[in-house]
Amino acid sequence: MSKEKVMKALKEVLDPELGVNIVDLGFIYEVKVKDKKAHIKMTLSTPMCPLSSLITGDVEKEVKKAGFEPEVELVFDPVWTPDRLSDDLKKKIMGDSPK
Repeated sequence: MSKEKVMKALKEVLDPELGVNIVDLGFIYEVKVKDKKAHIKMTLSTPMCPLSSLITGDVEKEVKKAGFEPEVELVFDPVWTPDRLSDDLKKKIMGDSPK
């Protein structure tokens, strides 16, 4: 239940350029919760993202609001690709593909 609560909090964090939450963008690689500590392994679309500190700061803020002590690990291996987008977001972006 704790992991789900953290994931729900992470859905509140939006990529400022796209206006889409970081969970649906596929930026969250792993969430581990032990007691009240939440370890979040995440990425961004590029290591050169100028908004990385803003996004990770928002992650920490939302996870704290959910009642957990956040530990954010920003990684770039594996590299993020559009394949990581949620199915719902892919449908929204691509529309229904012809059969």
